[in-house]
Order: sequence, then C-alpha cells, then structure tokens
Amino acid sequence: MVQMLWTRQRIREERGPDWFVPAHPAPPTGRFGALERLLSARRSLIGAFHEADYVSGCGSMRVLGRRVILVNSPETIKYAMVTNHENYERKSPQLRRALRPIVGDGLFISDGETWKRRRPLVADIIHKDTIPRSGRSMEAAVADMADRWQARPAGTVFNALPEMAGLTAEIIARAVFGQKLGAGAAHDIVSGFSRFQRLVDSVNIPYFLGADDGWPLVRGPRLRKAVANISRVIDKVVADHIAGRGDHNSMLEALVHRQARSPQLGLDVGALREEAATIFMAGHEGSAATLTWALYLLANAPWVEEAVQREVETVVGDRRPTLDDIRNLAWCRAVIEETLRLYPSIPIMARQARSADRIGDVAVEANDLVLVVSWLLHRANDLWDRPRHFLPERFLEGKRPPPYTYIPFGVGPRICPGLAFGMAETVLCLASLVQRFRIRVVDGHRVEPSCRLSLRPLGGLPMIATARA
Repeated sequence: MVQMLWTRQRIREERGPDWFVPAHPAPPTGRFGALERLLSARRSLIGAFHEADYVSGCGSMRVLGRRVILVNSPETIKYAMVTNHENYERKSPQLRRALRPIVGDGLFISDGETWKRRRPLVADIIHKDTIPRSGRSMEAAVADMADRWQARPAGTVFNALPEMAGLTAEIIARAVFGQKLGAGAAHDIVSGFSRFQRLVDSVNIPYFLGADDGWPLVRGPRLRKAVANISRVIDKVVADHIAGRGDHNSMLEALVHRQARSPQLGLDVGALREEAATIFMAGHEGSAATLTWALYLLANAPWVEEAVQREVETVVGDRRPTLDDIRNLAWCRAVIEETLRLYPSIPIMARQARSADRIGDVAVEANDLVLVVSWLLHRANDLWDRPRHFLPERFLEGKRPPPYTYIPFGVGPRICPGLAFGMAETVLCLASLVQRFRIRVVDGHRVEPSCRLSLRPLGGLPMIATARA
C-alpha cells in the first residue's frame, strides 16, 4: 500500500510495422481495492481502473464512506445522461471546487436555473452557423505559428502542449473576444492553467469520508498566483467589451448585446466574465490537448501520416488550407475523431445524484457519485475491435460508432456546445501543420497520459518539426 503512494503506474506503448498501440497506463490485473483506486486517482484519474473495468456495464463500489456508481454501457449512459438527466446534471463537488476559482458559476459547472437560463444563450452564439465568421481567424493563427516554426533553426526541440495551447488560445480569443491576445497574455493563460492543474487537488478525500459538498479548496500562494494570471487577462477583455471597446463581431459582444436587450437574463458583469472564462478555457484547453495527442499519434504511425499528407496535397495543393476545405479532408477528420476516442480531453464525467433512482440493475442513493467514463467506454473490449490500437479507419467512408459508445464531447442536454467549433478548428490546424512539417517525438521521451482535470501528456511532449520541401 505504501509503495503505491510513491510508485508511478507502468505505461504501456507497443508498435509494429503497420500498427501502433499508443501510451496508456497498464491497468492492474490482480487485487485492486477501493483504497488503492483512490490513491491511484490522486496521481491521475485514469489510473484508478482495473483491467476488468475495460468492458461495458454498470456497477457500484464503496470508496471509504461514499458509494460510487460506474455507468459504462450504452443503455445506462443514455438513461443517466438523457432520459433522466435532471437527476444527474449536478457536477461532482470535486470538479466544482476545482474549477470555480477560474470559471465561477459558468456553464461548465453550473446547474439548475442558472444553467437553464444561460445554456441557450451560450449555445446560440457558438452554434455551428457562427463558425464561418471565425474561419479567417483560425487560418491566420495557424499560419502565423507555422511561419514561426519555419523560421527556427533545423532540429529545434519544442514542447508541443504549450505550443498547441498558445495556438488554440489565440484562435478562441479572436473568436470569443474579437481581438488578438498577444504572446504575453497567451503565455499567462496557458502557463497559469498548466500550473493550476498541477497544484489543484482533483480528489477531495473528505468527500469520500461523507462530506457531501467536500471541503473547500485550499488556495496556497502558488495556486492564487496561477488563478490571478488567468483572471487578469480575461477580466481586462470583458471590461473592454462592456466599455464599448470590443469587436462587434465577437461572441462576447453578442452576449453583451443580449443583456442590453434583455436585462431579465441577469447577465451582469460577473456572469459575463464567468461565461467568457468558461468558453475560453474549455475552448482552448480541449483543442490544445487533442492536437497534441494527434501529433503524437501521427509521429508514431507514419503510414497514417502519409495518407493524411496525400489527402492534403490532393485537396489543398500548395495554398493554405481553409475552412472550406474541411468537408473534403476525410483522413484529417478521422485522425481527430480517433484521437478523441483514445484521448478524450475530459475522460471522466462525474455527477452527484440528486435523489434515489435505479440505473440498470444498480440502486442509486441521493448524493452517490455517478461516473460516466469515456476513457473506459472508448476502450471497452466488447464494444470496439482492437480498442487500444490507433485506427483512424474506424471513421472513414461514413463509418460511425453505435450510439452512446463514443462520447468525447459528452452526451445529452449537457453535450459541449462548442463541439462543431472544436472539430473545425482541430481539423484545420492538423491539415495546416501536416502540410508544412514532418513532426516527430524526441527520441527516448517516455509519453505518459495523465489526468488531473483534463487529459494531457505528463510534462508535455517534446517534439521536432522538420519543414517539408
């Protein structure tokens, strides 16, 4: 037991001449009790699962004083997240306490009347029909970054995670705020959120001992500084918009105008700041992680990279990829979708049951912790062929997984409202980077997936980008 507090979980990565099993924690096959799971989860949330969990089903266990319900089959996910979603809409106390310092009562963690009032507004301004007006911003941001890479000396090593985070932060800033962040502000947000994830405790022990709302988050000086760096940038941009200095075509400006026309919506300065922070943080973090994992996967599957490059050459030629090309970039989209299957940015959706219920054959009590785990669902041995292999072909030629077996953006009324924006952004960025560079992981680097709040490669991902002729 003591050894588990100090020993990192073994990471498995396998490859052959035309196949690749990307990095994942090797799940234990022997005894793995509730306390062991809890200790593993404190290091990384995806390390809390046994080999027997990688199959669809629904079950329960008691972790100290808290019942945990694992909802992991298509029919039970549909019931909990769609049919009776109101009983399971409340995010877990751990997630609420962890994210509240940054997003307040924003859409991602709010529930009840606040969520019902704000959800239609936010969904409307980031609807897929609004994506075309962001196309030029996406194209310009990725072209700017590619030009910077091109200017570097050959063989320069860079950390792909902050690079992708800076890129997606700039894209979402131009779309949400209508203005460039600039290198300094982007760095403050990206580095601040990285430090925040390292410092925040994503597992609240008192919650498992019976405190239904957990204990408050302890904010040490380093955590307060990380939050302050993020808030300073967002607060300034919100203040600029309220003062009339914002871009009239931005998403935030649309929210400001909605409040001016309909004061009863209650979108005061605090609410505007919360929703702007929520859209920005969720919008840049998920896409950054997805692009980072996609680069890692292509670097280790050159036969897939070659297919993607051929497609980009055929569809785009020598010009820069645009938003209009996305519909014809089937391989690029398939790579992103398979990346989201293997590495969903939010691999665990945790809910707190409002009242007693029954999910499948499992009785649920009020305040039970209900987990829908896409990390397990997407790798379930009975739902997927070769579930741990990187196979973008699963999503080519119109192939789609059966309903409720693939949920990288969530499912039901609380599905991510920005999924269309995120897909367009990541496909465009991937095509643009593959067109201009051959990207490889630095030799000898040990890739380790880790989840504190979102699923990232632990310590980042050192890579080298070689310009194509």
